Amino acid sequence: MNVGILGATGAVGQKFIRLLVQHPWFTITALGASERSAGKPYANAVNWIEDVPLPDQIAHLTVKHCTPDALDTVDFVFSGLDPSVATNIEASFAKAGIPVISNAKNYRQDPKVPLLIPEVNPDHISLISHQDFSHDGSGWIVTNPNCVAVPLSLALKPLHDQFGLENLSMTTLQALSGAGYPGVPSLDILANVIPFISGEEPKIAPETQKILGTLNATQIDQPSFTVDATCTRVHTLNGHMAAVSCRFSTKPNSVEQVIQTLKAYPNPIADLDLPTSPAQLYHLHEQQNYPQPRLHADRDKGMSLHIGRIREGDFFHINFVCMAHNTIRGAAGGAVLNAELLHKKGYLN
Repeated sequence: MNVGILGATGAVGQKFIRLLVQHPWFTITALGASERSAGKPYANAVNWIEDVPLPDQIAHLTVKHCTPDALDTVDFVFSGLDPSVATNIEASFAKAGIPVISNAKNYRQDPKVPLLIPEVNPDHISLISHQDFSHDGSGWIVTNPNCVAVPLSLALKPLHDQFGLENLSMTTLQALSGAGYPGVPSLDILANVIPFISGEEPKIAPETQKILGTLNATQIDQPSFTVDATCTRVHTLNGHMAAVSCRFSTKPNSVEQVIQTLKAYPNPIADLDLPTSPAQLYHLHEQQNYPQPRLHADRDKGMSLHIGRIREGDFFHINFVCMAHNTIRGAAGGAVLNAELLHKKGYLN
């Protein structure tokens, strides 16, 4: 399939290019970016920050305006657009009959738009049939979640199904790459922790509740568990970590029961042979000082979830630490996996 990338010069757009350049199903044929980049060869428009060379076949592509007319040869688009412009641009593509797989936050809470993690809520893709962007249903939008909501939801799904989540408290330790480029000033973050990330904490509860909700015909019935979240920026490059404490409606009998619940989770996409799907979804670490972003974020091409320090609490029933690569699993890689699932299920043809 021929794909376009919107916001192709940004950090997420570059990650899309890196992940897609040798993809077995999808071929990048068009790049869209801002007015100042349109008309230039991609190599002249981009400040390439990936740690691999810019692929030759991408470097010579001419950047286009982010309009359906300019990208009319693609089968669908990935969106790495800034939220300040994503709403209207993504809608224009959907209205033109071009599906959008978006990393932006703008449509995540639209009740007709799936907020998708394939291993958690693949059935939510049926919401697509209720969207009305295009008259014939050929254009639609699917989003992937916030980069913290992804590892959190992956970790919670088996536990919520088994025990029923009631209360959640968490503190995140979020990597520098999550701030984009140029990101956090060096004199703010060197040898430091910043205990606030603007706009981050309010996303976690509604996104996690939507992801873990139950599809009921044309709507999602969302659970009512409470979430207290503190989001911090730390001096690591990749890998968002969260220290999580949970109370459940049914208290687990033991830590071992929690571990076995995670190990027994039936991954709903395990048999679909999706190219970006990790060979092992959960890595459960017994060593007390694991997981660590530097050691584990890149495992399974950045698409797996790492969980450690599972232990009983006094007020909360269970405490644990989870971590995933934020710009891959939590952003571009998650969107690519969404597209693979949608292709396999016949929504992208």
